[in-house]
Amino acid sequence: MAQRSSPQDTALPTAAAPAEPSMGRLVGVDLARALAVFGMFVIHIGPSATAVDGIGGWVRSLAEGRSSALFATLAGFSLLLIAGRREAKTGLAGRQAKARIAIRAVILLALGTVMAMVYGGVVILAFYGVYFLLALPLVRLKARTLAIIAAALALVMPQLAFGIRALLTEPVTAALKAYDPLDRIGAVGVLDLFVTGFYPVLTWMPFVIAGMALARLDLTTRTVQGRLAMVGPALIALGYGTPWLASLLFPGLRAATEAPTGKDMSSELGSMKSLDGLASADQAGSPWTLLTAGPHTGTTFDIVGSLGVAITVLLAATVAMDRLPRLRRLAGPIIAVGTMSLTAYVGHFVASSFFVPDQGADAPAEAADQTSWTPVLLFILGAILFATIWSRFFRRGPLEYLLNAATKPVKYLR
Repeated sequence: MAQRSSPQDTALPTAAAPAEPSMGRLVGVDLARALAVFGMFVIHIGPSATAVDGIGGWVRSLAEGRSSALFATLAGFSLLLIAGRREAKTGLAGRQAKARIAIRAVILLALGTVMAMVYGGVVILAFYGVYFLLALPLVRLKARTLAIIAAALALVMPQLAFGIRALLTEPVTAALKAYDPLDRIGAVGVLDLFVTGFYPVLTWMPFVIAGMALARLDLTTRTVQGRLAMVGPALIALGYGTPWLASLLFPGLRAATEAPTGKDMSSELGSMKSLDGLASADQAGSPWTLLTAGPHTGTTFDIVGSLGVAITVLLAATVAMDRLPRLRRLAGPIIAVGTMSLTAYVGHFVASSFFVPDQGADAPAEAADQTSWTPVLLFILGAILFATIWSRFFRRGPLEYLLNAATKPVKYLR
């Protein structure tokens, strides 16, 4: 089984090894994180939504939007593995923990910017950097308070984002981008980071804050597990069931549901030209879209449903790893991927630039509509093989090691 990583390794959510009453919880987090990585492989490298049906279509549909939402939820969970999981660190330890998070945030923002310039498309790392910075003031809050904040943001922010997008006419967008230094260098601009991108702060912070609330709970207790076993499916039913029922009653909503409402993530590894249309492709549109729950629509129902899936996956992984030691041993190679998620994420960008055909805006239709799952399977097997071998000799993944080294000066903070 993979060696456990330190809480100082967190970038994309990476597990930690403080003294805990049960290793099942932490290993469960690693397993959930690995599943999120594989889900992103499916969306970024696998067949497009229009090219698959049946079981393949179901797998892609399940992963789209929800794998990245799981990733964001686990990111919030991992922040408190640095800042203090059950009880927040205070005094010098608290200041040093916040400094570590801030350093990681800046590095992720810079790394995401560079990757967007080199590989094109949308890179989630820059968004993570902003999430982490904005979460800093919240790391000392209790689980109930964090949950309330996450719920309030999920209810309010999608409507606010809709209103802002309604004001973003082409002249306004062009004027804002003209003064945006990130947009000028070909990276994800400030407007995309906060409002119009694939993972905008306004509608994705609820996932991070909800993950922080989950980290404050003891997920190994039967009481907490029982409550989450009700909360997760209830959120799924509310998030996806309500729009479905409403679509049967309101023709306007039915039309909005039948229209493409999400953003096709199969172009994330494509050319930068596919990014140019983000600010205009998802403008406010019909108010009926606020009652839909398509992937990456950023509506309240999308957030609620995706968060329900994230909670359910995390709970299932935790329970399985805690109560089934034999399964935990068998899942060791997969868990190893979860301990070095930053390496796996960046690595699939680098590898795809050599082995995966361009699926960007200028790619031929036959490339964009490829139906083979072979690249996805090869990437998953490659990630498992690399992580398993690497973890036999090193505590941290390659990029996790560098990220940890970058925070070493924090020990001099007083």
